[in-house]
Amino acid sequence: MPDNRAAPASIPTIKRRLVSMVYESLLALAVLFLPFLLFELAVQGAHTPLTEHMRQCLAFLVMGAYFIHQWSREGQTLAMKTWRLKLVLPGHGHVPLRMAAYRYLLAWMWLMPGILVSYVLDLQHWQALAAIALGMLAWSSTALFTGNGQFLHDKLLGTQIVQLPAPVKKSKKVAA
Repeated sequence: MPDNRAAPASIPTIKRRLVSMVYESLLALAVLFLPFLLFELAVQGAHTPLTEHMRQCLAFLVMGAYFIHQWSREGQTLAMKTWRLKLVLPGHGHVPLRMAAYRYLLAWMWLMPGILVSYVLDLQHWQALAAIALGMLAWSSTALFTGNGQFLHDKLLGTQIVQLPAPVKKSKKVAA
């Protein structure tokens, strides 16, 4: 098992991290599928205010369990593996469970400002989506001002997303 203390110091580009996040959002649908299927069977597809809040809580908890587990175990989610990104905490062999949980909570700052603006201004549909998109754009721009190219939640926690080197390709032997 590799030690993160010797992790490469290469900081991935903001574009690479954002593209990885888009891929991550697609994989999140797969992670949520079974819990939501079971929930829908249990509530028989009800759409009361209570069940809507329960769906939101379920999504928050399931995604939290997924991200916290992956970040504290390997430092990588499936999307991060695909894009050769890794979450590290300098000076530690792995990201502690508590730190991964704090990171998950702080990562919601990607969405919360836009959600709060939408709620306060009673924005609907496309306007609400635009407010959330602007909030995400603002949060992603924090990487330009943190001094080390990390997003603000990583800067606050001392964690870093690093770019792993490309795997070494094996040369093919030519049969004589």
